[in-house]
Parts: sequence; structure tokens; C-alpha cells
Amino acid sequence: MKRPAIMLAAVLAFGLLAWAQGGLLINGAGATFPNPIYSKWFDMYHQKNGNINFNYQSVGSGAGIKQMTDGTVDFGATDGPMTDDQIKAYETKRGAEILHFPTVLGAVVPTYNVPGVTTALNFTPDVLAGIYLGKITKWNDPAITGANKGVNLPAQDIVVIHRSDGSGTTYIWTDYLSKVSDEWKSKVSKATSVNWPVGLGGKGNEGVTGLVKQTPHAIGYVELIYAVQNNIPYGTVKNSSGVFVKADLAGVTAAAAGAAKDMPADFRVSITNAAGKTAYPISSFTWLLIPSKIQDATKRDAIKGFLKWMLSDGQGQVEQLSYAKLPKEVVEKELKAISKIQ
Repeated sequence: MKRPAIMLAAVLAFGLLAWAQGGLLINGAGATFPNPIYSKWFDMYHQKNGNINFNYQSVGSGAGIKQMTDGTVDFGATDGPMTDDQIKAYETKRGAEILHFPTVLGAVVPTYNVPGVTTALNFTPDVLAGIYLGKITKWNDPAITGANKGVNLPAQDIVVIHRSDGSGTTYIWTDYLSKVSDEWKSKVSKATSVNWPVGLGGKGNEGVTGLVKQTPHAIGYVELIYAVQNNIPYGTVKNSSGVFVKADLAGVTAAAAGAAKDMPADFRVSITNAAGKTAYPISSFTWLLIPSKIQDATKRDAIKGFLKWMLSDGQGQVEQLSYAKLPKEVVEKELKAISKIQ
């Protein structure tokens, strides 16, 4: 056998070996908000089921929805439920229903970099809306200092940071602002992407976190775990009961309490600005997007198996990454909904 032929045979043999060792590959894309727990879950599930591999691209909820609609991935992920129009577009293009499966509960927090300020700042709904509308521009604005007695805030311009990509974290943030500010609702509204009145854009929760860390006098919004892992301060937010609450597992769980009892059949629900003295107001479910029809039976069974594991054993892993477990009532409804995947 000639040398090129030998090399070709070796390459083919290596490729077959890699395929055999790799087994089934399931591709997904979407939200950065749950990426830390998804990465952990997919690795753990692969360790238990060595022939099943997940390749998840943390590209933002908007991109995840688009890739699902285009049929370039097996599943998507989003922090903002798909709109009726998005669902209709998916069903028209793919000829099947798209199913939402809540996975965990999380919080979006206002994070900031104010040199010399080490205490956790208090933020009212009016202040957060005012900053992102461009109406509150200085850190020592009376609206901010009034909620932070005794804190020496500088007379510096606030550098507003937001997401540059289509983002479920943005959906949660703007959904909240739309509930607490009529001006925000009428001028900007809620979506995974909006026309920002002010600010600089960062890609992903990672990008916003990085910009806030390196920019003095900045404010941004990120999923709680990104603030915790990067050791950057985040503030308390005044909830609908008038109580300043710092994001934690108890506050996020409290925000979901009402929705858990009356969860709609399609699992599309908002829990921002929830009632309750202990509820953290910028909380949300996050969802996996799964097609109702999966032609590849092996892939279909693997995805259904993962969902069942995620709703049972997987929930035991979430709190160490600053997410809250799904309420029992929601888990029970989801386990039944898995049967819709054919």
C-alpha cells in the first residue's frame, strides 16, 4: 500500500474510533443565564451515560430561538419564553410544536463598580428604570442617595452597561422594568433585544460582567452566579411589598411560589415583581426548548432521558451554583409533559 493510502486509512480508522468513543452527539444553543448549571449537568449526564454527548453553545436566548427555528440544533434554551409569533414561526417552518421545559430558577441582579463603595447598594424600581432610561445620570443623584443613607456616593457619571446580543437575561430585566415603570413600558417595552436609550453593550452575561469589572462607575445586570463567581458587588432591590431584598435562593423560591400553583400548561410564565415580602423581584424560570417531534428515535429517547434526570437527580446540583430548585408542583407537571415528545 502506498504511503498516501496508508495515511488515508489511518485517518479513517481514527475517525471511526472517535465516532465510536464519542457516541451520540446532541447539539443545543441559547441562554447564557443557565450556562453554568447546564455545563455541569451535561458533563454529569455524560459521565453516567458515556455514549451521550451534549454540545451546548452559550450564545444568548435570541440566537438559541433562531437556531431552533432554523433547525440547526436539536434543542434551544431561553430565559424569556417564546412569543406567540415566534412559536407560530417555528411551527410553520418546522411542522411541529415547540415545548417549553423549565429547568431552574434564577435571579438577575444589578451589579456595579463604584470605587470606594464597599457596602451593598439599595436600588428602587424608579432608580433602575431611571438609570436605564438615561434620566438618572450621576451616582450621587438624590434618588440613589436617598435609598443609601450614610454611603458616600461620588458625583460621577453612571456608565450604563447592557447586553449587545439577543438575551433572555435582557428579557427578564426589561420585563421587570416594564412592570415597575410605565415610561419604560411605553418607550422601550420588554424583549430579548430592545432599543436601549443609553449605554454600552457587552456580549453574554460574561461580556457584561467583564465590562462592569473593568469600567469604574459602571452599572450592569447579570445572572446572579456571574456576580458571585467574579466577586463583584450586586445590590438589593425594593420589591412590590416595599422591602429591599438581596438575591438569594430563598428570595427566588418565594417569587415562584404563586406561579407554581397556577402554572399554565405551556409553562410560559413571568414571575418578575412577584408578590410577597421575601420575594426577590427580578427572578425567573429558564427554559429548554424541545421539539415535540424528533425523527431520530435514539436522539429522542436520549433527550427524554436527560429531561427526566434533570427533573430528579439534576435538581440536587443547582443550589451550589446559586440557582433555586424547581417547585415540586412544576416538576410533576413537567414529568407528564415529557410524553408529548414523539
